[in-house]
Amino acid sequence: MNKKIKIFDLSEQYESISKEVDKNILNILKSGQYILGGNVRELEAKFSNFIGSKYSISCNSGTDALILSLRALNIGHGDEVITTPFTYFATAEAIVLVGAKPIFVDINPHTFNINYKNIEKHINKRTKAIMPVHIFGQSAEIYEIKKICRKHNLKLIEDCAQSFGAKKNNKYTGTFGDFGCFSFFPTKNLGCAGDGGMITTNSLAKMKILKKLRNHGGLIRNVHEYIGYNSRLDEIQASILLTKIKIINSLDKKRNRIAKLYKSLIKNQLITLPYECEDNSHHVYNQYTIKVKNRAKFIRHLKSNSIPHGIYYPIPVYKQKALKNFNYKCNLKNTEKVTRQCISIPIYPELSTDSVKHISKIINDYK
Repeated sequence: MNKKIKIFDLSEQYESISKEVDKNILNILKSGQYILGGNVRELEAKFSNFIGSKYSISCNSGTDALILSLRALNIGHGDEVITTPFTYFATAEAIVLVGAKPIFVDINPHTFNINYKNIEKHINKRTKAIMPVHIFGQSAEIYEIKKICRKHNLKLIEDCAQSFGAKKNNKYTGTFGDFGCFSFFPTKNLGCAGDGGMITTNSLAKMKILKKLRNHGGLIRNVHEYIGYNSRLDEIQASILLTKIKIINSLDKKRNRIAKLYKSLIKNQLITLPYECEDNSHHVYNQYTIKVKNRAKFIRHLKSNSIPHGIYYPIPVYKQKALKNFNYKCNLKNTEKVTRQCISIPIYPELSTDSVKHISKIINDYK
């Protein structure tokens, strides 16, 4: 391989859309309208049209999308929110930032998503919501989780940071719960050139609250109904996302083609490939995460052959120093095992077939 393989690369994608992106950015700069303008409104409308939600409310990050959703539901001090310990820290961080406590439920070791069968035993009078994460681009068992929420009168907030475009029974993630929370971080399947986020909902009342919360608690200048946030998506990021959403289905097909190619080429008994649900689901492969027992040895093998990797995630959330005051006594065996074994290999739409074949060969050579 002459070309250096990267874990993720946006340069080719930018080149393919650069004329439209550059033109739109220049027009925005000339207009003098940089915040909550026409591009933001158009993006919110097109996002809802794509996902199938009544309303979409943009904000400045996926983390803020979670925080704003929790706030809109009046979840705070003394409340508990059930979630997964195998996720990016922002999931639990958002819960803590509104004053609530994250309650962690072990994962399904195959899908890496929260195991819905373990949820009910953690529900008590303090439980206010369940926040599943559709990890790596595959939907959690959302119908079963929704049934639990209905049974116990709990709110459902979907963390869709990695799952834009993922489906369950032809219904997009982000449309099952009270809120769907999306991230537009550059490495996401639908990513901008900085930070950005979106919240989906079918509630007109909650939509109005969210639009106030993202804008210092009010819609009229100098009139503040809530203690809110400065969490507005800017026009430039919205314009980039408008360009990318037009080609998102093509990008998704390319990711799935790469995933299928890996599946057909990697034949090594020491490697466990990603599990893909067959129950009418659609995986969007934000990451391609495999499992290997001796990860340190495997990493040395990859490095010696100039193959990049990522580890999502090496530490269960409940073991993070920032949460030490909660004094968690968790020992979730599936999470503990997966965090020791998981490792992600390159996947992005522009990754060449030759690169996939080369990576697969190196992995097959591992002993």
